[in-house]
Amino acid sequence: MAEAGTLHDAFIDELRDAYDAEKQLIKALPKMAKAASSPALRSAFESHLKETQGQVVRLEKAFASLDEKVRGKHCDGIEGIIEEGKSVMEEEFDEVTMDACLIAAGQRAEHYEIAAYGTLVAWAKAMGHHEAAELLEETLNEEKAADEKLTALAEAGINQAAADIAHPEEKEVKAGASRKRSSAKSR
Repeated sequence: MAEAGTLHDAFIDELRDAYDAEKQLIKALPKMAKAASSPALRSAFESHLKETQGQVVRLEKAFASLDEKVRGKHCDGIEGIIEEGKSVMEEEFDEVTMDACLIAAGQRAEHYEIAAYGTLVAWAKAMGHHEAAELLEETLNEEKAADEKLTALAEAGINQAAADIAHPEEKEVKAGASRKRSSAKSR
């Protein structure tokens, strides 16, 4: 009977998965940036690409701190998320709707990574892998910040602009109600 794996084995396996996920995202982020019409969204994807390249280096340092060979293990999860993003980019959406969809796709990837790095940090700390834990926590914080940046872009107007295009009659109703309130206040 084969020897049962340990938490350390699972940790290394997850590290390899994260390494591959980051490599896949390095290929996907430029395509997302190119598909974005909002300069701020394009900039966010380009900025996160640079961070992601740094995250790969950080993962390599984490492997070294554990005396483990740097190697990726194909990450099916991020592959699926990237495939969903690709299919969205093939749709015939107006520009602002495409931006809203790109934000959603980006946030799916970020949430996946937040979950993965959160687990890796917890496991590294539990096993006393302090250097790896610090490196991974830095990446976790970057992933959370990227998610917050995408949320801010969506809430700063992209989602509303896409909604207004989808339901222009509701925008007119809201504008009419707002004018009625304004004229009532001025009486």
